[in-house]
Amino acid sequence: MTGLRSTTLALAVAAATALSAGAAWAQDTLRIGTEGAYPPFNMVDENGNLHGFDIDIANALCAQMERECTFVIQDWDGIIPGLLAGKYDAVIASMSVTEERKQAVDFTDKYWTNKLQFIAPKSVDLDLTPEGMAGTSVGAQRATISAQWVEENMPDVDVKLYDTQENAYLDLGTGRIDAVIADKLVNYEWLESDAGADFEFKGEPVYENDLIAIALRKGNEDLLADFNAALTAIRENGTYAEINAKYFPFDIY
Repeated sequence: MTGLRSTTLALAVAAATALSAGAAWAQDTLRIGTEGAYPPFNMVDENGNLHGFDIDIANALCAQMERECTFVIQDWDGIIPGLLAGKYDAVIASMSVTEERKQAVDFTDKYWTNKLQFIAPKSVDLDLTPEGMAGTSVGAQRATISAQWVEENMPDVDVKLYDTQENAYLDLGTGRIDAVIADKLVNYEWLESDAGADFEFKGEPVYENDLIAIALRKGNEDLLADFNAALTAIRENGTYAEINAKYFPFDIY
């Protein structure tokens, strides 16, 4: 997920100017920011417990680094401002690496690779060209590359933006919108659910090689190096593969 606007990032950077980059890293407990509303990557169960691919990866990285970690749930729109304001020390929330975001934060190496793809009812044929999609309504989560892509590439589409991906699926399921564009693996999870039984992928992915990484405040070089070393370690020791297989029947790295 990606695409925060420049004004949002500028305000977030301004709010963080007085913050020492290394202060949080000196603390005993490492605080991880995540959204908690993006299944199967991060979500909250009926008992209020966080779980998902991102959460398992975060816990594995913390164990590898021998660090105690806690999680902080933050709405997606405010997740980078929250990082820069010191609410947490890292964001592990399936965040895409973009040039715009790199102006405000540093990123680790990738921990999975994303694609964007449309889904719509099985009964509907979509012509996924700007002309063919003209006049349709497409849902996307606000401040993501999905929203940014459709706004930039399909100017005559009525783009409906949602605070969470789940709300976009709710409107698709009730027919309020014609299609949804989102991360392929998030769409895959929804299509596998009862709610998505009458829907399917449409066409090929429209955007590929979207790298997903951990975001840190600029200047945390030691923490950045430790996260990257831990990522390499869990890839090599099989921990990553075990977590991957828990959620997907294919390698998402």
